[in-house]
Amino acid sequence: MGTLGSNQTCVTDDSFKYPLNGVVYSVVFVLGLVTNCASLFVFCRRMSARSEATIFMTNLAMSDLLFVCTLPFKIFYNLNRHWPFGDPLCKVSGTVFLTNIYGSMLFLTCISVDRFLAIGHPFRSRTLRTRRNCALVCVAVWVLVLGGGISASFFSTTNVSNATTTCFEGFSQLTWKTYLAKITIFIEVVGFLIPLLLNLTCASLVLRTLRKPATLAQIGTNKEKVLKMIAVHVAVFVVCFVPYNSTLFLYALVRSRAVTSCTLERFARTMYPITLCVATLNCCFDPFIYYFTSEAFQKALAVHPPIRLVTLFRGGAPLSTKAVLPALAEDLSDPPGTDGRELMSESRL
Repeated sequence: MGTLGSNQTCVTDDSFKYPLNGVVYSVVFVLGLVTNCASLFVFCRRMSARSEATIFMTNLAMSDLLFVCTLPFKIFYNLNRHWPFGDPLCKVSGTVFLTNIYGSMLFLTCISVDRFLAIGHPFRSRTLRTRRNCALVCVAVWVLVLGGGISASFFSTTNVSNATTTCFEGFSQLTWKTYLAKITIFIEVVGFLIPLLLNLTCASLVLRTLRKPATLAQIGTNKEKVLKMIAVHVAVFVVCFVPYNSTLFLYALVRSRAVTSCTLERFARTMYPITLCVATLNCCFDPFIYYFTSEAFQKALAVHPPIRLVTLFRGGAPLSTKAVLPALAEDLSDPPGTDGRELMSESRL
């Protein structure tokens, strides 16, 4: 494996990333705009009741839509290999990208933790799983990811070379070594490693809880449905974010010259744009999580939706149910002839 001296440079050609990014961003823009606008319409207009998980999913859809709206600038940049929009808009574009990537991981983690509490500790967690607490968590996530994204854009994000302006690339080794590498490591730990461990831990604990015969009767749903939720959730997280963040960490090491292997630098420079494109596809995959996680979301997408949920929630519910789970009382109220387990599974999961 070749190594580099302090004055040597490793010649690599990653120009393939421009047409690749242009094509992928164009696809993500069209699909992401349609699916996330539709998702927000369903969450805000078609669903009369919003569970705790729905609040997290609504914020996730907002994050995806915000990122999608910046893609036309990125598409122009990659197709023309020139950024004519100025440094401020480049900062905004980079900040929104980081906000979406790491905000998506954190909101997915919130959904995973909420599911674990609902299944593993349905009674003890009733004081935690409230709409107010969910809203506070969402605010904290937005503050964290916006702060991280802005901190990565303090310096000049555009570089001019041969009458061509680049955006968020072409930074010097000094910039990487003194600033960007440190920011990258912090973001990787807080925005990726911790959420990854929490998602895997919650998924494994839910699977272990499902082995108990009394669990499925308690949460009012079937095992296959829960397994499908977990599978889709973990698949989106692992496929979209693990390759990108793993490559980003290696990319920061070779750009800051912490690792001086030319072979590793070529590998990182080749894989980084590919995994970056895969990561942006999360905007198109997230609606699958909404569909498989929320029964109300599925019903709202139906051509001929069933009776409006607001009429269902007006029905009477046993006083014991409201006394045990007051935070979920409106979600558990079923009119005569309605299967209470179906509504309980929606509010809990």
